[in-house]
Amino acid sequence: MSLSEPSTLSTRLTALAQRLGLIGRGSRQIFSRASTLHLPFKALPTPGDSICWHETPQLQRLLNLPRGALSGPVQEDKAQAHSALTQVVEAQTQQLQSFDLRMIDGFACSTATPGYASFEDYAASEHCKQIRIISYKDFLKTISLPLPRFLAGDSIELRQANWRGTRTFWAGEQQGEAFASAIAYARMRGLEVLLPANLVRYSLNTAGLDNLQRRYHVLSMPGEAWSDPSFMGLLLDNGLPYARLSLLKTTGSPEFLLLPKEHLEATALGEGLRLAGAPDVLTYLRQLVME
Repeated sequence: MSLSEPSTLSTRLTALAQRLGLIGRGSRQIFSRASTLHLPFKALPTPGDSICWHETPQLQRLLNLPRGALSGPVQEDKAQAHSALTQVVEAQTQQLQSFDLRMIDGFACSTATPGYASFEDYAASEHCKQIRIISYKDFLKTISLPLPRFLAGDSIELRQANWRGTRTFWAGEQQGEAFASAIAYARMRGLEVLLPANLVRYSLNTAGLDNLQRRYHVLSMPGEAWSDPSFMGLLLDNGLPYARLSLLKTTGSPEFLLLPKEHLEATALGEGLRLAGAPDVLTYLRQLVME
């Protein structure tokens, strides 16, 4: 490395900071330091073909997000971030008089077994080896385990989300092995299985996303960031407003960092972190519903 390279990098970062409107010395310094942080940033997970609703980001939690879900040092900062976040997801409920259960291809409950792309795959696995359906009588007996009021025609609870494409998820909590096996059998045999249904459809609200993007940098931060002295020094020593949200519940999942754009130094940190490799959460959310 030549002696001129550090100076050249500093000059480029200063010029970039000025183009971003970060004209104050303090903002430029925060931007420059943040842009050179070395943190283990990772791309946010892309939802795959899975029967398990909880293998993907639980964005529906934003709709009724508890105020205590956000962390940060200043209550007002958390309250403002909370207000913006709760506008991102909307839900519509529909009562369907007749729904064919063969269209269900996932579990909305948190106890579902992950790692399977279809009920057929799950029904053929070790998890369901005790379930045998040979006749229609067996089918009725099996489906009545997860749905004890099946023959009485009671409604079934369903979930959809536009970030999960066209998949429909059953919201029951018990006897998932029997349910998957029965649905797979019905599809194989061409059995029409109709019940009334209560369907909740979740969707990302474009206006809510636009509002959040106008007001905040929303970045995905690895768990290691919160014990990294360089990052925490930038965040705390400068007294920057921020809020944190843990929405991805899998082990080692990143947290979302919200930095208000109306605060010049918080914006400098956000722009610097993006340059350092922090994934932009709002870009990620928009891509989810485009795929």
